[in-house]
Amino acid sequence: MRILRIVYLFAGLGLLAVILYEVDLSAAGAWLGRMGPLGVASVLAIYMLAFTCDSAAWWLTLAGPRLERLWLGRLWMARLVGEAFNAIIPAASLGGEPVKVLLLKKRHGVGYGEGAASLVMAKTVTLIGLIIYASVGLTLMMDRDIFGETYRIVAGVGVVVLAAGVLGFFAVQRWGVASRLAARLAAKRPGGRLETALGHLRELDDRFAAFYRHRPGRFAGALGFVLSSWLLGAVELYVILDFLGHPITFTEAWITESVLQLVRAGSFFIPANLGASEAGFVVLVGALTGQPPLGLAAALVRRARELLWIVAGVALGWRLSFSPSVVAAELAEPQE
Repeated sequence: MRILRIVYLFAGLGLLAVILYEVDLSAAGAWLGRMGPLGVASVLAIYMLAFTCDSAAWWLTLAGPRLERLWLGRLWMARLVGEAFNAIIPAASLGGEPVKVLLLKKRHGVGYGEGAASLVMAKTVTLIGLIIYASVGLTLMMDRDIFGETYRIVAGVGVVVLAAGVLGFFAVQRWGVASRLAARLAAKRPGGRLETALGHLRELDDRFAAFYRHRPGRFAGALGFVLSSWLLGAVELYVILDFLGHPITFTEAWITESVLQLVRAGSFFIPANLGASEAGFVVLVGALTGQPPLGLAAALVRRARELLWIVAGVALGWRLSFSPSVVAAELAEPQE
């Protein structure tokens, strides 16, 4: 796995190098020069709001009486650190999700099982929101014929594949498929590690059931926050292109952002979507505006925002005495 991630990283770097070679960098720089301090501040403010919406969705999936605003702040900071780890150490077989779980356990006493279950549910709700968001974007694309037939076909296939995967994953959680299969296997081969794994799966299924079946209000609220976050992504793109000096309509921003997010979802195996994200911007914004360098400029604005967020997450992690070496040591210990 580590070797594959390194290969994917170099593949992304190679794709990025091709883009930088093919696109007029001086023109992209000229577009970037129009951004200005107000544009930068606006982009950061929009993303902070979107990040808070995603944190609020996670907040609603966390079981127990933790609906005080204090917990929203705690989860916001845990996400900030976890997402930074997710971006900076992609080749170490250590994603940001275990970091979030460890932070909740070590600093706030949330059990590993509870924290992990809440993250799985939050991620599922996020992807369900993406399906809805991208489906609306695809419908708008079909209606207005902004992009060509090839773009519509690729986007449509992407939505269908994503929907099949996410809804299947949701069904596994909602109806306890994993624990049922494990129970059948355990009945044929009782004892040992399988019985232990079955116990953990049943515990997870109980948490999933408590959320999906018995707390529909929280599920709807989490989905609402997630959809708001996806919409803010379109707002961010709209604002970026407006400050860069080439305004588009909000509908065009929604359509373009929908396809961009499908590109990011499809290139999940590349660390930080390096190269793939930039290619999506250059191709889609170039097709929409006739200015590929404008797409690169917009991609660089968003990448700079991501880097700033990573720096903030790393700084917060160090302040909390939560460095990569500490995380590795914690993960090496037996978990409850």
